[in-house]
Amino acid sequence: MASGQRSSSRLAYLDWTRGLAAVIMLQGHVFHSFTQPGLRQEGPFVLSQFVGGMPPAIFLFLTGITFAFLMESRERQGVAPVRRVLVALRRAGYLFGIALLFRLQLYLFGLPQTTWTDLFRVDILNCMGLALAALSVMAVFRTDMRVQLCAVAGLVIAAASPLVSQLDWRSVPFFIRSYIAPDSLMFGFFPWASYVAFGMSAGSILRPARRDHLDRLMQWGALAGFGLILGGRYFSDIPYSVYRKSDFWLDSPLLVFVKVGVILLMLTGAYLWTEHGAGQGWSWVRQFGTTSLLVYWVHTELVYGRWLWFWKENLTNVQSVLVAVVVILLMLALSVIRTNWSQLRLSRFSFQYPFFQPERASGD
Repeated sequence: MASGQRSSSRLAYLDWTRGLAAVIMLQGHVFHSFTQPGLRQEGPFVLSQFVGGMPPAIFLFLTGITFAFLMESRERQGVAPVRRVLVALRRAGYLFGIALLFRLQLYLFGLPQTTWTDLFRVDILNCMGLALAALSVMAVFRTDMRVQLCAVAGLVIAAASPLVSQLDWRSVPFFIRSYIAPDSLMFGFFPWASYVAFGMSAGSILRPARRDHLDRLMQWGALAGFGLILGGRYFSDIPYSVYRKSDFWLDSPLLVFVKVGVILLMLTGAYLWTEHGAGQGWSWVRQFGTTSLLVYWVHTELVYGRWLWFWKENLTNVQSVLVAVVVILLMLALSVIRTNWSQLRLSRFSFQYPFFQPERASGD
């Protein structure tokens, strides 16, 4: 099969996984913002937030995969190692820029309730930018070496997270501490960057793989996923630990392993669904995956901003479900409009400049 077709197949299941994460994120944020405080110890809210803890890890892992795709593409094109690192750093800088614009927009739209410290809040986009910048050095190595090195980097970051938590951060400025130390309200480098590193390892395996090898790779991915989940849960229940102090839900490497295992199973399921089930036609879940950044940006302002203030912490579980459905439909409509608008502009450009033949989207 042609290389463009292989890329399209890969993007289908990656977009589907990213889209599923976006849907989970939307319902989780709606419940978090609108459910009454007295109902937050009940099953529906607890389940919503438990499942809602997966999307950040999924987004970071998938970012690592596409980052590895970028490195492999430049390596295949014969780009010099130093130049490959600079290209990777530019991608990291782009994400940093988007993160800063995102914080600035939330700050301006929230005035006068917001404070200047809100500009330095470390969100998932900030974490992505920092993680990609730190891991850009991996572009120096060949793709086969990157598989092992990124896996080791992920292990080191995850394993060091409880130790970083135990350091005394009181004398460190909060905007630096927030970028590094584990925090239940922030996305610090430890342990969140480990998902990017593990994603880069996975992407370095997937990108060079032949089309007829993907099925076998997905089988191994599923087995690895089950192993990580079972192993992570087993060792987390053991009454002793190599760490003097560790919080499973904050900085434990075992939680990282469990989540990576779940992500591998989700990727396998998405691949089976898009490749052997529904096929490569239009999918509302995949649609979310193609515009996930726009959906993330707009829904955050809608759900946490002042627009729906009258529902904040004021809805029952049933009402929260209904609002979640409405928000999901609104974001889906926005995503479709954005996609169709982009295609319309591209078709007009191609009509005016018929010599322009855009390449099919790929992981590059």
